[in-house]
Amino acid sequence: MGAGKKSGKKYKEALKKVEKGKIYSVEEGIRLVLESAPAKFDEAVDVAVALGVDARQSDQQVRGAMSLPHGLGRKVRVLVFAKGEQEEEAKKAGADFIGAEDMVEKIKSGWLDFDRVIATPDMMPTLAKVAKILGPKGLMPSPKSGTVTAKVSSVVQAEKKGRASFRVDKNSIIHTSIGRKSMGLDKLKQNYMALAGELIKSKPSGSKGVYLKKISISSTMGPGVELNPAQTQNEAL
Repeated sequence: MGAGKKSGKKYKEALKKVEKGKIYSVEEGIRLVLESAPAKFDEAVDVAVALGVDARQSDQQVRGAMSLPHGLGRKVRVLVFAKGEQEEEAKKAGADFIGAEDMVEKIKSGWLDFDRVIATPDMMPTLAKVAKILGPKGLMPSPKSGTVTAKVSSVVQAEKKGRASFRVDKNSIIHTSIGRKSMGLDKLKQNYMALAGELIKSKPSGSKGVYLKKISISSTMGPGVELNPAQTQNEAL
């Protein structure tokens, strides 16, 4: 969790602003992330949440997607697998790419210029041919995340606005984005609290003890800032 492999002079200067070992309040922490974001471009603001689950257990998986109150603050490229009327719905809703077997062949050849994939249920056998490519990149549609659906239009519109998708990894950590630096403190805080609320609602029944164990927030090029899990839980309920 935290800064990972970020380095460089600007990063080291930004790191000096973060008090080592301190757990910040939500508002104070997000403000610090914005103040310490070192890059000139509009950095993403990312969250890592260590959950009190055993990711090795099938009944303790945490996975989902949600529309954030203020979106993700960036263009989201949506690929839709559909035919007939639902293909037309996808076009009207603003999907960037639409197809079927033709898109499977493009993906097989190495094309991955999209951020989200939506499929109608009848297209899933076709997508199975590229599951090993899309799956590891978190792009494979699933009913649980709402991306396998007959209601193509509404899901495309939600994805274009920007939805946060999350899936617990093998270390029981969720990694996702809550927006961009340019969105400012208030919008990012509202997105963060909405995400926290969704994670709490997704708590598996088999999870015992503290659920939100550790939370780190950072900009793309900035240092990680640790947020208060107890405050997050209290305010999100």
